[in-house]
Amino acid sequence: MTNTNVLPSPRRLEALDVVRGVAIVGTLATNIWVFSHPWGLLGMLSSPTVPGEQAADAQLVLMALAQGKFLALLSLTFGIGLALQHRSAHSHRRRWPGRYLWRAALLFVDGVVNYVLIAEFDVLMGYAVTAAIVSFLLLTRPRAQRAMILVFGGLHVAMISLIVLALTAIPGANVDGALPDGPSPYATESFWGLALFRVDNVDVFRAEPVLIGFLSLAMFLAGAALLRAGVFTADGAGLRRRLMVAGACAAPLDLVLALTATPAGLLLERYVAAPVVGLGLLGLIVELCRFRGVSGWWARRATEIGRVALSAYLLQNLLGGALFYGWGFGLAESLEPWRVPVTVIAFVAITVLVASAAHLWLRRFSTGPVEWLWRAAANLGARDRPSTVSGVED
Repeated sequence: MTNTNVLPSPRRLEALDVVRGVAIVGTLATNIWVFSHPWGLLGMLSSPTVPGEQAADAQLVLMALAQGKFLALLSLTFGIGLALQHRSAHSHRRRWPGRYLWRAALLFVDGVVNYVLIAEFDVLMGYAVTAAIVSFLLLTRPRAQRAMILVFGGLHVAMISLIVLALTAIPGANVDGALPDGPSPYATESFWGLALFRVDNVDVFRAEPVLIGFLSLAMFLAGAALLRAGVFTADGAGLRRRLMVAGACAAPLDLVLALTATPAGLLLERYVAAPVVGLGLLGLIVELCRFRGVSGWWARRATEIGRVALSAYLLQNLLGGALFYGWGFGLAESLEPWRVPVTVIAFVAITVLVASAAHLWLRRFSTGPVEWLWRAAANLGARDRPSTVSGVED
């Protein structure tokens, strides 16, 4: 999904492919609840559990298992991929960021397509902007980058804290809101009708990428810093253990905040506690890859999804819409009383379909279909002339 996610390399970090594959499936575990809500993202922002819904507590627990953690993990993989591309440009004496900005622009276009036609909770547009900014920040010294992680992270925590303080101080603000009146457009609109609905509500649906702007910058830079620190190497065992300890310490707080089912609690969970858990997941997955290898059945399936990450991300969103929206099977409205079991079954079914599609595709092709289109567009007019790269590496 960054250039290293899309372009095959003779020296791929296989553990990174596994991490990326897990992150992609994890984003589905988060987004599937948006698909299954009768009011989609608007409903999730107002009331994550449908009023009168059975098994609401079970839903909150299941949501807490994925909420925010795999968004953080995906952000880390973007940062790692960006750092690998910077390293490759430096070793081949290519100008940086150079044509990477064109690649970031293409990723933004992919995000626009995903947002308008498929899913209003697209992350690609925000990641494209963040990647373009971080591509310049990678030209600074590692010490400066570490300082920026603290600054961006601090600004993010301060902003979320102010929002939480406002929610708790204003009477009636820290409770679930009412769902909109009338029929849900997710149940009644056609495929193109929903596309227009997303365009009309772009100010609401595009608020999260702005809200997490500082967090994304911090996580991208953290991914690059962890790569430099050797998180994927044998010598990085101590670093991986520290990441796992941090994640394990944050996990209970994350669950408690999720179970409050209040806007303030969910904000703190998704945007403060969950990113720390995401760091722990990175350490855990890489440690498992080093201990057990990447040739096992589960690791190979995750690797395959990671190699076609952009295609898999778009496909799972399209399948989610086809199952739950009115232009497809309309399960969000017709099976609303059984939302929790239906959502879990849908998650498993979509994951199996995406994993099967990735496996079958890679048996014949070396890269995913969307990745191939992306690479072809990224290489338009490219020239492999060496040039001096301005930037500092460790």
